Order: sequence, then C-alpha cells, then structure tokens
Amino acid sequence: MGEASRDEYKIQSFDAETQQLLKTALKDPGAVDLEKVANVIVDHSLQDCVFSKEAGRMCYAIIQAESKQAGQSVFRRGLLDRLQQEYQAREQLRARSLRSWVCYVTFICNIFDYLRVNNMPMMALVNPVYDCLFQLAQPESLSREEEVDCLVLQLHRVGEQLEKMNAQRMDELFVLIRDGFLLPIGLSSLARLLLLEIIEFRAAAWKTTPAAHKYYYSEVSD
Repeated sequence: MGEASRDEYKIQSFDAETQQLLKTALKDPGAVDLEKVANVIVDHSLQDCVFSKEAGRMCYAIIQAESKQAGQSVFRRGLLDRLQQEYQAREQLRARSLRSWVCYVTFICNIFDYLRVNNMPMMALVNPVYDCLFQLAQPESLSREEEVDCLVLQLHRVGEQLEKMNAQRMDELFVLIRDGFLLPIGLSSLARLLLLEIIEFRAAAWKTTPAAHKYYYSEVSD
C-alpha cells in the first residue's frame, strides 16, 4: 500500500466533511484552516488508539505539503501547540480517561518518530515523551496492563532514538522499569513478561534476538 493510499485509508474513520478537510490539507494545504486541521487530528487521536498509532504519517505528509507549497509551518506550529496543551494537562487526562491517556502517549511518540528538523528528532518533544513514559513506569501504572502494553510498544518504536537524544534519562527510566518488574504484588504475569522483554530488548542494543522473539511472542500468543 502506497503512502497516499495509506493516508486515504486512515481518513475513512472520519465523517464526510472532515474527510474532505483532511484530503484538501494533504493536497492543497493553503486552501484550508491548518490550525483547525491540527486540532481535528489531535482530537481524533485521543479517541481512537488505532488512528493515534499512524497519525504521525499523516501529519508529516501535511507538513511536507505546506512547506512545499508555501514555505510555511502553520500546521506544525498548531500541532505542537496542541500537543503542549494536552501534555500540560496530562494528569487530568489520565484521571479522566485511561484510554485517552494511552492514545495521547501513543500519538506524541508517533509524532516524535515522524517529525524531523535537519533529519534529527525534535528536541522540543524529547522531555515530554520521556515524562509520559516515566508516568507509565510508575508502580500505579504498571498495575494496569494497558499502560504496560503502551510503555513497551512505545519503547520498541522510539526507545533507541530517545536514548540517543538523552541517555541519562533512559538509564533512569529503566531503573524504574526494573524496579517495577521486581514488584512483589500488583503486576500481572503478562505485564511481568512484557517488562522483562523490553529490559532484554534494550540490553541487546534495541534488537530482538531470534531466541528472544520465539520465547516472548510464543508466550504472549499463548
């Protein structure tokens, strides 16, 4: 599936009016309100965790289209402003809806993965992403499988990039994860397995050995 058709596929989850707005943003960004587009994408990402996993690709495509057409960054600025607003209210978001919180972490990690400045990840997103992952590594969060699953998935996706940007914080994060793995109570067997897998994944230079893949993923599927 090509990049354009992938974006078309993701757009199908919106109503007809919003679909048209997003299609126009991708093809003729100067013809629409790009701040509105940024808010639409963030709002939908907080409600739809499947969309939040791939929304970064769409955001990157709109940023590229706007830069090529007008040499501006209205959409990127609107997107980062909205991400900052949600980041500042992350504790309230988590208290209000665990699902929306997991969607937000997935989304900000996806944006970190896709957005580049001079072919480098955006420094402005490094600490917010770390802060979200640190929250997921707290004992209270580790007692919820959906938060453990989110933590491990995001570290698989952006852990190596994050460590290159700030190795000390990654060391601190894995101290929390190892401590969490050793918790005597409150951790399900699946959560314990996922945490052990990500500890070994990082120890192997962010790679899964064939033996580890066979062990962990046969256990998860069982």
